[in-house]
Amino acid sequence: MERLDKYLASRGTGSRREVQKLIKSGAVSIDGAVCKLTDAKVRADAAVTVNGQAVGEKYVYLMLNKPAGVVSATTDKRDRTVIDLLPAGYRRRGLFPAGRLDKDTEGLLILTNDGDFAHRMLSPKKHVGKTYVAQLDGAVTQEIRTRFAQGIVFADGTKCLPAQLETDAEKGENTGIVTIYEGKFHQVKKMFATCGRKVVHLQRISIGNLYLDSNLPIGQCKSLTFLEIEQIFIGNIH
Repeated sequence: MERLDKYLASRGTGSRREVQKLIKSGAVSIDGAVCKLTDAKVRADAAVTVNGQAVGEKYVYLMLNKPAGVVSATTDKRDRTVIDLLPAGYRRRGLFPAGRLDKDTEGLLILTNDGDFAHRMLSPKKHVGKTYVAQLDGAVTQEIRTRFAQGIVFADGTKCLPAQLETDAEKGENTGIVTIYEGKFHQVKKMFATCGRKVVHLQRISIGNLYLDSNLPIGQCKSLTFLEIEQIFIGNIH
């Protein structure tokens, strides 16, 4: 059971003060009955409406096709953030990026207000793979693939978990498709740099078995279905 004002605020209806005014005005109904008590208790399965419109789910899960030049943060004093890209209705839902992409990296980013989900997805213990397409200034060699498979060690002694590195004949030998199972700072770029290659463009294309929707324009987002969310955790064999 949850207080009505808290219930509405957590689902993006408005600030705590705004929803309290709505409740007192008689605009809110629970299971078809008007309720003017801000501290009324609401069941998780209750049908709550505001001015006849159903209130959304508590948790939100969005797929964003992140463009370059935007930071993976909720606020930033200098740069535009991924939250700034969202439709207005989502901006007061307490969303945050589940993980991050570098400012100049594009592709799949998930935004949510479900902390438990984000922790589950990002925990190295869950071994959820993140796959990137990296365009390089040189060819991907067998030696580089072997080093990735063994676990790259940075100059400061930091060792990465073993990663998969593949090539695609259609994309050319200067393009690597890399899957990592952790999220160190600038990890993919630093892994290639350790092997003498510079990343000139980087795009994340999948998290687990959830792939970036090819029909989702860059800079746009879409709500994830339950089945799409489950794809993140299916088939993690490492």
